[in-house]
Amino acid sequence: MGHTCRGTINLATANISVDDACNFVISNGGLQTYHLKASCEVERQRWITALELAKAKAAHMEPESGGGSHNSDVQSALRTLSSKVEDLSTCNDLISKHGSALQRSLSELDSLRLTGEAGDKIRQVTERATLFRITSNAMINACRDFLALAQAHNKRWQKALQAERGQRVRLEETLEQLAKQHNHLERAFRGAAHANASADIKSKKKGEASDEDDENEFFDAMEEAPEFITVPADPQFHKSLNEEPLAMSQDSPSQDLVPLKKRRTRIPDKPNYSLNLWSIMKNCIGKELSKIPMPVNFNEPISMLQRLSEDLEYHELLDKAAKCHSSLEQMCYVAAFSVSSYSTTIYRTGKPFNPLLGETYELDRQRESGYRSLCEQVSHHPPAAAHHVISDRGWTLRQEITVASKFRGKYLSIMPLGTIHAIFEKSNNHYTWKKVTTTVHNIIVGKLWIDQSGEIDVVNHTTGDRCHLKFAPYSYFSRDVARKVTGVVMDKDGKAHYVLSGTWDEKMEFSRVMQSSRRGENGTEGKQKTVYQTLKAREVWRRNPLPEGAETMYYFTALALTLNEPEEGVAPTDSRHRPDQRLMEEGRWDEANVEKQRLEEKQRSARREKERDRDKATASTPHDSHQACWFERCEDRTTGEQHLFSRAYYKQKRCWDSCMK
Repeated sequence: MGHTCRGTINLATANISVDDACNFVISNGGLQTYHLKASCEVERQRWITALELAKAKAAHMEPESGGGSHNSDVQSALRTLSSKVEDLSTCNDLISKHGSALQRSLSELDSLRLTGEAGDKIRQVTERATLFRITSNAMINACRDFLALAQAHNKRWQKALQAERGQRVRLEETLEQLAKQHNHLERAFRGAAHANASADIKSKKKGEASDEDDENEFFDAMEEAPEFITVPADPQFHKSLNEEPLAMSQDSPSQDLVPLKKRRTRIPDKPNYSLNLWSIMKNCIGKELSKIPMPVNFNEPISMLQRLSEDLEYHELLDKAAKCHSSLEQMCYVAAFSVSSYSTTIYRTGKPFNPLLGETYELDRQRESGYRSLCEQVSHHPPAAAHHVISDRGWTLRQEITVASKFRGKYLSIMPLGTIHAIFEKSNNHYTWKKVTTTVHNIIVGKLWIDQSGEIDVVNHTTGDRCHLKFAPYSYFSRDVARKVTGVVMDKDGKAHYVLSGTWDEKMEFSRVMQSSRRGENGTEGKQKTVYQTLKAREVWRRNPLPEGAETMYYFTALALTLNEPEEGVAPTDSRHRPDQRLMEEGRWDEANVEKQRLEEKQRSARREKERDRDKATASTPHDSHQACWFERCEDRTTGEQHLFSRAYYKQKRCWDSCMK
């Protein structure tokens, strides 16, 4: 814009950044800055999207004359280089013309006999040769000028490029410092609020009135109070019950089994490739993670289907649950199994490969552990995977999981959507539960770390029993143990029978409830807490130690190390056959990036083709959506529509014509 009002910012050169959930900033590099606030996070994202689109449009509409001296220098250099190229082309034409004439003269000279005309022809040849020499010299000089000019401009462009890189590095260092200062200020503010709130409580005990705002501030800074309290039961209960054993004291069948196949215990070490995370993630704020093109530097060499199969790391818990005679005891093991699946995520900050539509993964451990597992990617947008496990020890596990994820700038939230089913043949008990939210912190600055937070309700639809599990989010001010999980097992009437406690990354314990009562805090009746008198806690699950050298192998567990091991007899669509994933595992990341981009583009092209076919289809002949190969879409009596295993996979092993259509 040639003329602007005072206080305006040229949108083509403006910097648009996110401050927090509702605030964003527009600046022109330091001279003018506007801090704007939206009513909510959704409205803020709409504003940012509209401004980014307007910024791109303004950049295209900006006149070429407004580009500054840098653009004019570049244009002048390009015009000079173009004229030199034209000179070279002209000289080339002249050389070709004179060269042809010289060739004809020499041919005529050869055909003549040495007569009186020989002298004339020799002079003509000499003239032609002289003209050719002059033109060649001119061309050589033009080439020399072109080379000198290109070298001079190349040095200037190299300096300009180095200056741009230096500015980018300084900008990234400045952003990192700002982020660290922001975190420091946040912690200082919370610490001051916590100290002020503590002082307010002390003054309140002395009879002084406290302001309502100060009380609210103190309430926000405090750690969340537990929902219940456990205390040791009276000795008479210990003597009368004599600590009757649960199913966990039974012999574990996995101890007597000897693996029939030796599985691998190592994979190639993870290469040390440096990557600028901010340069990729700064344009991804607020976007769906599955729609962001990511290099393999952020991945781990397994797919999401293999990651789902990794939930079976502690399948022994379901084996023990199948032997329980009491549904309430069985609930303890099922709840512990739902917690154990998160223990593999404590150090795993890498992102699994997004499965291609129709991709499958088979995990056959029937001879070693008694179960067979199959996963299939049944939908691409939204991404959804169906998983079915059959065990010879009396249980079946199935799930259909859709992953929703959002990048929020400082952290990444991953929300698994879907229901997990566990069905036991002997008792016909049918359990369901959902997964909690996974949060990856310090995306931009600091060391990545993972937290699990939320609540899980494990429900037995046969008996009405229920277990409510609570994953406590990490709190800077909490005095409690980190990654804590607590839960209560209740019957259909709401009576508590067992209390579970522990951490999702280490172990879980259970205690039998003998008596329960309600008690008010500080002698008041306003806030009631349940007090459970329990027997001595007993361990129901403990995390297996990581293999030696796991820190150089993506922190894979013993089971995860075998998931991508080549296997004979699996379907051609199995994740083990993915070339990009295999290249990454072998440490050839550059080739893996190229192959990953090729596969994703091929899938996008196939999706666009299907969308065109669907648009062409008429109402009388509707175009069918993707049909899974090994799972059938049907109505589940408990949770509604879901993909259920058709059991045709194991019947058609080694004959994979149907899955290649």
